[in-house]
Amino acid sequence: MYRDGKEVLKDDKMAVEWFHKAAEQGNAFGQNNLGTMYRDGKGVLKDEKLAVEWFRKAAEQGNADGQNNLGFMYENGRGVLKDDKLAVEWYKKAGEQENAFGQNALGTMYRDGKGVLKDDKMAVEWFHKAAEQGNSFGQNNLGFMYGNGRGVQKDDKLAVEWYHKAAAQGNADGQNNLGFMYENGRGGLKDHKLAVEWYHKAAEQGNAFAKTRLGALQKK
Repeated sequence: MYRDGKEVLKDDKMAVEWFHKAAEQGNAFGQNNLGTMYRDGKGVLKDEKLAVEWFRKAAEQGNADGQNNLGFMYENGRGVLKDDKLAVEWYKKAGEQENAFGQNALGTMYRDGKGVLKDDKMAVEWFHKAAEQGNSFGQNNLGFMYGNGRGVQKDDKLAVEWYHKAAAQGNADGQNNLGFMYENGRGGLKDHKLAVEWYHKAAEQGNAFAKTRLGALQKK
C-alpha cells in the first residue's frame, strides 16, 4: 500500500507518523517507507541523512526496496559520501531478490563501469531480468544494448520490441528511442508519422532530444 512512499495517506504528516511507529518497532517496510518520506521531503523536512539511516535499517533486514534505495543514495552521494562500490553491493542484494529497480540499476553500473569493471554482457543480463519483470527502465536499456550491439549481437528488431514495451508504459526515453528507430527505418519500415507520434509523447514529458527531432521533422 505504501510501496516506495508513492501511495500514501492524503495527509503526508499522518503517513509519516504511522510509518515511524512501524519503523520503530523494527518493521522493514515501515523503515523503507519512512526513508522515502525523508528523502523526498513529504510530511517532514527533507533530510537525506535520516533517509539513509532508515533505508539502511530496512536494507540490513533484507528488505529489497530498502537495499535498492540505499544503493541509489550511495550512487548519487545523497546523505552519504558517494561510493559506487557500495552502491553496487546494495543493488546486487536487491537484484538477487528479484527487485526490478535494483536489477536495472545494477545493469547500468556494469554498462558504465561504475563501481565494477565495465561488462556489457553482465549489463544485458541484469537489464533482461528487470525487463522481463515489466520494468520500463530495464526494457529501454535492453533495447539500447540490442540497438547498439553491446553485450549482445546487434538486433534492431529486438531493440524496437523492447523500446516499444518501455514506451507503451510511458517511459520518455523509450518513446524517444522508438521515435528514432521509426525515423531512421531501423528494425522495420521507416514511418514518419509514427516517429512524430513517439517523439511527441517523449517531448511532452520534457525529453530534450525528442523536442529537437520533433522540430526538425515538422519542418519537412
